[in-house]
Amino acid sequence: MERIFRLSDTDYSFPPAEWASEEFDGLLAVGGGYEPERLLNAYTHGIFPWPIDEIDEVTWFSPDPRMVLMAQDLHVPKSLARVLKSGRYKITINQAFPEVIHACRMAIRPQEEGTWITSDLEEGYCRLHQLGFAHSVEAWLDGELAGGLYGVAIGKCFFGESMFARKPDASKCAFVTVARQLFESGTPWIDCQVYTDHLARFGAKEISRSDYLVLLQAALSNCE
Repeated sequence: MERIFRLSDTDYSFPPAEWASEEFDGLLAVGGGYEPERLLNAYTHGIFPWPIDEIDEVTWFSPDPRMVLMAQDLHVPKSLARVLKSGRYKITINQAFPEVIHACRMAIRPQEEGTWITSDLEEGYCRLHQLGFAHSVEAWLDGELAGGLYGVAIGKCFFGESMFARKPDASKCAFVTVARQLFESGTPWIDCQVYTDHLARFGAKEISRSDYLVLLQAALSNCE
């Protein structure tokens, strides 16, 4: 039987990502909290928090396969390219992180009940933002926040977390804009975590966890 590990409240280390459960979609461990040190340690080892209703504790995952958008695979649909070219949305970075993550938390998503973003998680990522690791991308329309996304950046690695849209194509414009900027600056890929049709349309593909961990360590090593 596969083992789910319990994390310490004071030790921020994790078991190897390869030990994640295949039976439970990559669930690796439970426990701990959203301390900045723990979050950063998780991302640099191919792990991320993903609260689930069935367990009333922090749950940590390392799924296999992993969804990744490689720089050379970015695809922008023609209709979205026209919206971007029109300048309909003003795109900014790190201008409204608390508002963006809260909007992601409150977003109503088709075929999903509630949200996986808890108040504790929201607070934890706001602390991570204050330390310069969590970032938001905003799409504005007539001075109002129309959409956006947030994620975590460590060196040349960017780990996407969640997005929301209040107006058509707002979050898509934010995503494509930041993806282009990241790729132009030398970021080799964006971690998209798990498969969605939405991300697949932009060229994201599933790779094995083992391949992802190789890519991750190579990218982190290039930052040293």
